[in-house]
Amino acid sequence: MEDLSRAQDFLDVAKTMVTAKPVVVVKGGTTRQGAKAASSHTGSLAGDSVAFIGACRQYGITVCETVDEAFDAASVFASMPVPRGQRVAVLTTVGGWGVAVADQIGRSQVLQMADLGDELMGKLDALLPPRWSKGNPIDSAGGETRETVETIFDLLLSSPEVDSVVFLGLGIQSNQARLMREGRFYPDHGLERIVGFHEGQDVKYAQRSVELSRQYSKPILIASELVTSDPSNPGVSALRELGVAAFPNAWSVIRALEHATMWGIRHA
Repeated sequence: MEDLSRAQDFLDVAKTMVTAKPVVVVKGGTTRQGAKAASSHTGSLAGDSVAFIGACRQYGITVCETVDEAFDAASVFASMPVPRGQRVAVLTTVGGWGVAVADQIGRSQVLQMADLGDELMGKLDALLPPRWSKGNPIDSAGGETRETVETIFDLLLSSPEVDSVVFLGLGIQSNQARLMREGRFYPDHGLERIVGFHEGQDVKYAQRSVELSRQYSKPILIASELVTSDPSNPGVSALRELGVAAFPNAWSVIRALEHATMWGIRHA
């Protein structure tokens, strides 16, 4: 959006729509330089962006700075239940990613890390090896077995202490399988069976994340660098086939979750 000459008309129409479905806006001309560029393109100044953005938020309209951010927000609205609260549980099979996401949540004015109570912690402790993180983010420390990840999905989504889940690490097992498949010993020495198992695990994680999200009406958002580095990865591909977006980094997944959470709380 560039020209705001009929801003009130837009807001009036959007106000009637936003109670039924999210409205996502990409607002250009929010800086002096951008406003000048918008003026040369549309023939009128972009207007008072601060006032317009404030009005949008007051009306419950989702305002994004970039097209990528708008696409991410819209993809969550289109494919996942929206959270009804701010509390996020982070499950990771790779510790560094958990730290990055915790930092993003710590900077957020919308989200907060879920405080996992003693009962839930005890159930997690029974599933994971002694070296796991003992907190949120839940770093499985490479101790997941065949059913661990999907069992933790179920525990977190069923908990009244958690409003949404971020899962980090989808596709890692399939990536290891790819390296085995490309090696000179494949398919001998049992590698074909191992490759099939690892790829099947990632596909199952993707499928169960969507099934359980819809069952509990709480979202599981997934981030993995393999979204961009290997789009054909079986885990990433399985999500795409289900019509669900995965996110390539900590910033994008948390920003999308912020937008969904703000809308969900407003319309709870």
